[in-house]
Amino acid sequence: MSQGSDGQIARAVALLRAGELVAFPTETVYGLGADASNPRAVAKIFAAKGRPADHPLIVHLASAAALGSWARELPPAAEKLAAAFWPGPLTMILKRAAGVPDAVTGGQDTVGLRVPDHPLALALLGAFAGTTHGGLAAPSANRFGRISPTTAAHVRAELGAAVALVLDGGACAVGIESTIIDLSRGGAVLLRPGAIAAAALARVLGGEVEEGGVATAGQPRVSGSLAAHYAPATPLQLVPGAALIDAAIAARARGLRVAVLARRSPPGAAGDLLWHQASAEPAGYAHDLYAALRQLDASGVELILVEAVPEDPPWGAVADRLRRAAQGAVVQDET
Repeated sequence: MSQGSDGQIARAVALLRAGELVAFPTETVYGLGADASNPRAVAKIFAAKGRPADHPLIVHLASAAALGSWARELPPAAEKLAAAFWPGPLTMILKRAAGVPDAVTGGQDTVGLRVPDHPLALALLGAFAGTTHGGLAAPSANRFGRISPTTAAHVRAELGAAVALVLDGGACAVGIESTIIDLSRGGAVLLRPGAIAAAALARVLGGEVEEGGVATAGQPRVSGSLAAHYAPATPLQLVPGAALIDAAIAARARGLRVAVLARRSPPGAAGDLLWHQASAEPAGYAHDLYAALRQLDASGVELILVEAVPEDPPWGAVADRLRRAAQGAVVQDET
């Protein structure tokens, strides 16, 4: 379906209330949704994805008005960020309310909450919540650790019959997962970069946002924080731009079938290499990244070489995803 009819929304709500899984689009990636208040339904997410049971989920809400039903403390920072960025690609980590199931939080005292910026997602969440402020637990709709889906076709190809219904809202506008900020410990700590940068958060909060990066003692576990994540099945290596062609030639000399993802057109020395030219600007690169990785992963090559992106802040979220993809491809290739 395209953008969803009232009948499809009604069907999706009925399935969710019956404890089934429904995949739906957000502006970031497609989510695998279940009734967040139903532990048995949430357990189906973990089974479908092959996700570790202690890995927390993000609860998607119809509006910021539902925050009080899911978080027991709402610091002023949360209210400011919700007003500035919701609906949008921002997840806030807050102290969880008493009734939030352990299945959603991974047994932690915190919960991740966000209001997505996609008309179909908001229609579904609004219809599902009604007057109860219900929410949908919805990690990315793919096998755990693999490339997140940005189209309905990606979801169907990866999860198949494990999902009762896939709502098709077209390609995701952002293309990488939401920014995650921890507000549960008295400050503001960026736990996962995304389309909303630390500088934008700091401007709204009127103070510094600490950048977490590596997990520390007492820091909540959050989605997408593992060193190995977002990975293709094919081994993936990050290579500085100046060394890219030499690395490709050397790999081919070892008899490997090689694909390249780079921000420039192939030089003459590339020969007949499978070469995917990515956008030269961060938002466009992020939008296309997962679709490009899926295409290269399915091409039959034995190695994907990715030109390293700049280290400056606008590229931070893309660089984060590429580092985790490279680590995930190595780990999965060895097991």
